[in-house]
Amino acid sequence: MPDETRTPTGGIGARIQQFRTIRGFSLTELGRRAHASPSQLSRIENGSRSISPAMEASVARALGVTVSVLHGQPYIHMLQQDQLDALLTPISSALDAWDIPPDDGPPRSLEDIAADVRTTVSLRLQTRFAEIAQGLPSLIVEAAAAALTAPVGARREQAHRLQAELARTAAIMAYRLGFLDLARLALSRMAMAAPHSGDPVQVAIERFERSAMTHAQSARSDRGVALMRVALRDLDDDGRTGTRAVRGALYLRAASLALQQEDASGAENWLGQAAELAEQIGDVYHHALMFGPFGVALAQMGAENDRDDHGAALARASEMRLPDHCPPTLKAHFLIRRARAEVWTAHHDEALRSLRKARKVAPQLTRYHPHVHETVGTLLRARAKAGEQLREYAQWSGV
Repeated sequence: MPDETRTPTGGIGARIQQFRTIRGFSLTELGRRAHASPSQLSRIENGSRSISPAMEASVARALGVTVSVLHGQPYIHMLQQDQLDALLTPISSALDAWDIPPDDGPPRSLEDIAADVRTTVSLRLQTRFAEIAQGLPSLIVEAAAAALTAPVGARREQAHRLQAELARTAAIMAYRLGFLDLARLALSRMAMAAPHSGDPVQVAIERFERSAMTHAQSARSDRGVALMRVALRDLDDDGRTGTRAVRGALYLRAASLALQQEDASGAENWLGQAAELAEQIGDVYHHALMFGPFGVALAQMGAENDRDDHGAALARASEMRLPDHCPPTLKAHFLIRRARAEVWTAHHDEALRSLRKARKVAPQLTRYHPHVHETVGTLLRARAKAGEQLREYAQWSGV
């Protein structure tokens, strides 16, 4: 009996072929539109070659879809299985009521709301989305009420900081689950709150989070790079470690976006600035962002994977050590990138072990991550008969 909860994701290559057929494009025609060779596209479609973010964006534009659609997001059947689909609507409603004054009495104290926001951020770093979604709508409403009723000054700024962090949480969760419209709504609310928070870092972080959507939307990555330039221009280096950590994260995001444009020299320049700053401050954790030598190495590892230099990525991974107090999300990203390098260098057992570790560390990030789906699909194609552990993992991840 078929498993009706299984998501028919196939793989990005299969979906490219599907949309190419719908559009009536030959491999040659799609190659002309996407500036790629037909043989390269053929290998991507049959799963014998990985696809870089730059190629994803080019193919998506040529096919008239978004990159998230090519990845099969949102994974509706999996969301229903996790009962997450029904939890997203109340978040959207709460964001819609952002500026409506409360009619059921004064909100709780800012201290009480702040304590719950800290708990929510902790859950976010563990990607425990179901738990977040249950309490997030009421917290958004409470923080909005506090911002509307708090006296002008430090207390109101604090309320706006809480608003910004809650909107950021909603945006990150929606983006991870493939609901880009909800992510955009949440980021628009963060953009409203951040300038009133009294903290320029909040404004920079809103731009940082917004830039992540440029690739998923198949937008021009140069706009994301320009956004990072603006964020760096407006966030002065005041010498504080927290500010410098955020600036470092902006450098790394700019490097990633430059690579999506196939701007290797630009990416190298951004990575160079990030590496210089990382040497000065070490691995630090501020504003729910970790930056330092490990983060720079992780970005370089991702770039090597995207260039199909998976051997170099795997060699780099072998030299990396997780920093103290590393958040689960960062550890999972490392394991997922290592698995991607392992599978394309025919270290199949090691790749599955890395994926299983990522699942244990940050299950919902791992379950909904497109690179996990691609890696699992590659493992399945590489084996005439999948073992029990791989079959179970494929079913769990919806492949």
